[in-house]
Amino acid sequence: MKTTLISLFAGLLCCSAASALANTLRIYHDADYSVHAESARSMAMGFRTALAEVDNRIQGYEIELVARDHRGNSKRSLHNMRQFLDDPAALFVLGGLHSPPYIQNRDFINQNGVLLLVPWAAGGPITRYPGDTNWVFRLSIDDTKAGYRIAEYAIDSKGCNSPHLLLEDTPWGKSNYQTMSAAVKQQLDRQPDVTWFRWNIKSGSARILLREARQKGADCVLFVGNAVEGEEFARAMASLDTAQRMPIISHWGITGGDFHLKVDAGLRRELDLHFIQTCFSFMSPRQTPLSRAVLQRSKTLFPGEIERPGDISAPPGFIHAYDLGRLFIAALEQVELSGDVAADRALLRDALEQLRQPVEGLVKTYRKPFRAWSPTHHDAHEALGLQDFCMARFDEQNRIIVDSES
Repeated sequence: MKTTLISLFAGLLCCSAASALANTLRIYHDADYSVHAESARSMAMGFRTALAEVDNRIQGYEIELVARDHRGNSKRSLHNMRQFLDDPAALFVLGGLHSPPYIQNRDFINQNGVLLLVPWAAGGPITRYPGDTNWVFRLSIDDTKAGYRIAEYAIDSKGCNSPHLLLEDTPWGKSNYQTMSAAVKQQLDRQPDVTWFRWNIKSGSARILLREARQKGADCVLFVGNAVEGEEFARAMASLDTAQRMPIISHWGITGGDFHLKVDAGLRRELDLHFIQTCFSFMSPRQTPLSRAVLQRSKTLFPGEIERPGDISAPPGFIHAYDLGRLFIAALEQVELSGDVAADRALLRDALEQLRQPVEGLVKTYRKPFRAWSPTHHDAHEALGLQDFCMARFDEQNRIIVDSES
């Protein structure tokens, strides 16, 4: 009798565990939790804040966010994608900071039906797969447009007559080269000079590249790189004689790590540094009821980490992942989950293209942000446009201040 009861109890536990597993849907967060951990944590916090609004549960399924560190490496990211496809509970992948993994793995992602929602990586080709069915959606800055805002700011606001492109030698840098070159050509009627650099450049080499750009007549730098390389170029610029220094108008990659701590307020006083962001900021005095509620909820979810708006490191990650989370929830509410995860991914993909109701977010209210993809509709899977992009700076307390909100 005792043996029978033990067996029955064990069986009940097993069934309970299996039931709990069956009622879980996992979101894989493919991001750089190593060198650019601030950006990864920020995205995770924003997405989890959105999930908390529905108690992390939709249609009886518990929604779980699973961190997968690709360390900025495209092969590691591909490995994460393969794990995702092998997981019978994995619904979609939340992307990360770096563009190269999604540009280099774009064919694999789309040919294998990896549903990818991107809250940061800005490389233009990411959402522009030439096939009939596109599985990648983005709510972030888009490099087919960002270069126009950066070049416009350099020329109109900073008075640059000879901007020099300083770009990392990656697919992300190359996607920016086309847009930035076209933007400068459009405004100044000439092609800008360009210098390419590789990851992990040191300040000595960076200084040489800046001096060479200055000797070619450059009067400002349009920079595309991440926090690690951004620090080296910022230090190199500050080390030049005052007359040789140039304004740095940067892509937002420098905000994805600890750049603001390494290049502190004292060092930044020696620089003229601005960078692109989307136009919402928790630092703005003009907050909405939603943004105030989001900040309060994040304080509750992440005590000791978020106490005030300036505590959110790499804020674009939080903001965009939160808004993507809201769009995901709205799309999932339009479908009836079947329990077949591959079929449910397809249902969710189609629902994202056909959102029926407006969705209020932090950046804006989204009205049909995505539409059915075709190669002739290049922006079909882009939730944001040029009108949503602003320029920003760090203040003395290392907070990001969007220029339009200053």
